[in-house]
Amino acid sequence: MSFLTGKKIVVMGVANKKSIAWGCAQALTQQGAEVIYTYQNDRMKKSLEKLLEGSEFLVECDVANDESIQQAFATIKEYAGEIHGLVHAIAYANKDDLQGSVTEISREGYALAQDVSSYSFIAVTRYAEPILAENSGIVTLTYLGSERAVPNYNMMGIAKAALEASVRYLAADLSPKKIRVNAVSAGAIKTLAVTGVKDYQKLIQLSEDRTPDHVGVTIEEVGNACAFLVSPLSSGIIGEVIFVDKGVHLS
Repeated sequence: MSFLTGKKIVVMGVANKKSIAWGCAQALTQQGAEVIYTYQNDRMKKSLEKLLEGSEFLVECDVANDESIQQAFATIKEYAGEIHGLVHAIAYANKDDLQGSVTEISREGYALAQDVSSYSFIAVTRYAEPILAENSGIVTLTYLGSERAVPNYNMMGIAKAALEASVRYLAADLSPKKIRVNAVSAGAIKTLAVTGVKDYQKLIQLSEDRTPDHVGVTIEEVGNACAFLVSPLSSGIIGEVIFVDKGVHLS
């Protein structure tokens, strides 16, 4: 029996088949989970539906809007009763804030990136908590740019640093309720999100050059780690940032 058989897991952030969130959803499904998908708007729903078989439960959720989040989890509760995990794979920053000098980041751009990329994790957790079963796991996705000055990652690195701090504080709050909160720090992968970073090809190449076999990590590898962290197998892991980058962070 797979280790997530009978579990219902919410996955937020699937944009296309190259999304890390899609790798997570596939890994969860392979381990027996039923994945509940959220999407931001009708355009994203159409993209998501192209990946699915048609029987999956989909829910609209704009993480920049508290009412939308609240309604989404009310809908999920009505459908599932309770859920056994949540994967948050959502981030956004203005393209202008992913190049040049950090001093050029506007106040509005800073607030937008923090709202969508970091605060949304807290907001989503608030509304998910009442329907999370005991011994469930919440996982978000981050990147090495949160703790190192990666060229052009700029505003997103700052937002990811806030996200990782949120993981630790949420973990401290929720662990007494038997809900684990962790993050996966994935290596650089060519996703829709990373293409917004100026010279992203260099970023990916540098990452691949630093792996032992000079082959970058895959969304499947990240997904497998995510499935483990959501599952009861990770019961002893709380408030951690787990690197899944094939050793890039070591050098």
